[in-house]
Amino acid sequence: MKRFFTAAEKFYLGLVLFLMYVPILLVIVYSFNASRISSVWSGFSLRWYIEMFRDRALFEALRNSLVLGTGASFAAAAIGALAATGMSRARLPGGKVMEFLAILPIMTPEIILAMVSLAFFSLLALPFGMLTLMIAHTAMCIPYPYLLVKARLEGLDPSFVEAARVMGAGEWRAFYDITLPLIMPAVVSGILISFAMSFDDVIISVFVTGVETNTLPVRIYTQMKFGVTPKINALCTLLFAATAALALLSARLALPRRADRKAKRAARRTESISIPLKGEAA
Repeated sequence: MKRFFTAAEKFYLGLVLFLMYVPILLVIVYSFNASRISSVWSGFSLRWYIEMFRDRALFEALRNSLVLGTGASFAAAAIGALAATGMSRARLPGGKVMEFLAILPIMTPEIILAMVSLAFFSLLALPFGMLTLMIAHTAMCIPYPYLLVKARLEGLDPSFVEAARVMGAGEWRAFYDITLPLIMPAVVSGILISFAMSFDDVIISVFVTGVETNTLPVRIYTQMKFGVTPKINALCTLLFAATAALALLSARLALPRRADRKAKRAARRTESISIPLKGEAA
């Protein structure tokens, strides 16, 4: 019976991976198709990659997406990390409600977030463009670094911070030397996940973008109305490779061993600095 369940689990896992990655594999294969018709294979060619790199409008949209993703991910990481750190220390009466509100954008459908953002920016009379995109994407991405940093803080040993405070370190010195190195892997992972979510967003971007500002997913969506071309397959192949690289980097940086060693060295350094100061005061 145990062998049967093990075989069934392997079959189920293989079926899920097959359904997930075979369509992606077909997109990658047909990006090297010499024919203009995606469904007809007529030989290997790099023609569509060359045409893709000649498309100036496409690379302008790519530049906008990179700027937007970088700005929104760093802003969301800063807000999320500070919120998680503050919520882990403060014991507020409505703390659970505030935590629920912090992760609410993840549970809310994107179409609702897009419509709310559109109404909000219209009420404020903000010109639609990069500014509105940055605000909307930052709000959308805050829950990811918040949850990662919160989970990291719950697994930390509070004795490191307590030792630094006992040895004379102030609140900000203890945070900078002890807490920040310990949560840095979670912060970096949150930045990478937020960047991927912002870079890939279509629904919110369509609602809050301006006429002169175009992101890469929005441009791909508009081109899809005229049919899938091998140039889009080539672009999707490069985006998939970049996303996979970011996911691997995020998983690698999430390992806490290196940050733990840095925090321990910082705690010993703080102790060695603070003890002579107390001796002088005595």
